[in-house]
Amino acid sequence: MALLQEANAESSGVPLGTPDAYLSIEGVSKVYNPKSRRAVHAVSPTNVKIEAGEFVSLLGPSGCGKSTLLMMTGGLEDITEGNISIGGTPMTGPREDIGIMFQDPTLLPWKSTIENVMFPYRVFKRPMDDVRTRAESLLDQVGLHGFYDHKPGQLSGGMRQRVAICRALIFEPELLLMDEPFSALDAITRDEMNQVLMQMWESYHKTALFVTHSIREAVFLSDRVLVMSSRPGRIIEDIKIPFPRPRTLEIGETTEFNEICGYLRGRIEHQSLPGTGDD
Repeated sequence: MALLQEANAESSGVPLGTPDAYLSIEGVSKVYNPKSRRAVHAVSPTNVKIEAGEFVSLLGPSGCGKSTLLMMTGGLEDITEGNISIGGTPMTGPREDIGIMFQDPTLLPWKSTIENVMFPYRVFKRPMDDVRTRAESLLDQVGLHGFYDHKPGQLSGGMRQRVAICRALIFEPELLLMDEPFSALDAITRDEMNQVLMQMWESYHKTALFVTHSIREAVFLSDRVLVMSSRPGRIIEDIKIPFPRPRTLEIGETTEFNEICGYLRGRIEHQSLPGTGDD
C-alpha cells in the first residue's frame, strides 16, 4: 500500500480540493418527505470539492445516496439543505453546460443515431447550423462511423452507450455527470466502454463525477475516488489514485492497483454490515 499511502499522505480522509474548486458541494443534504413520519434521510450534510478537469468517482453501498447526490449536482433533484456551485455559479436547475449519462442510454427509438446525438439542440432550440458536423465527429471518435442512420434497436448495448456519450458531449459541457452508465453491460463490453470513456475524457478533459458500484472501474478511470457511508450517506474517504495517464487495462493486473481496490472494498463492506458506520 506504499503507493496509496504516499499519494494520500496529506488527505487524512478529508475531501481534497481548494476552496475555489470548479464544483463545490457544501453542506448538502437530502431528506425525502421531510414533514412526514415516513421521512427518509438519504444524504447527510456532505462536502465535496472537485477541481476543473478532474475525474472523480463515487463509491458506496447500495442505497447510500450516490445517485441522489449526483442528481442534486445536476439540478435534477431538489436540495434539502446546503449549496452547490459550478464554476462559481449557484446550482438552481438543469443547465446546458452539464452533460449527463444514465444507466439506461434513454435514446429515442424512432430517431437515428445522429438525430439522438443532436436532440439536445432541438430541446433547447439552439441553432442547428454546425451541429451535424460536430455530431459526426463525436460518433467517429467513439467508433460509430457508418452508423449515423441506424436506429437504437439496431445497435448493441455498448453502441447505444457510445451514442449516449456523444449526446452528453454535444453541447461541449464543462461538467460531465454519469450515473452507472455501464452497469448493464457484460464484462468485456464494460471494459471496452471504460477505454472509450477514458479516451474521450482525455481528449476533452471535462470535469467528471462518476457513480459506480464497480471498484475496479472507479480506480481505473479516476483521479480521486470518494467513498460514501451507508444511508444517510456522507463522504468518509477521499482517495487520490496515483497512477499516471494514459492508462491501459493492463494496469488492473498490477499489485498496486489490486491493493487499492482491496482497501476500498474493505471500507465499503464495513459500511454494509448491520449496525456499522464510520469509524
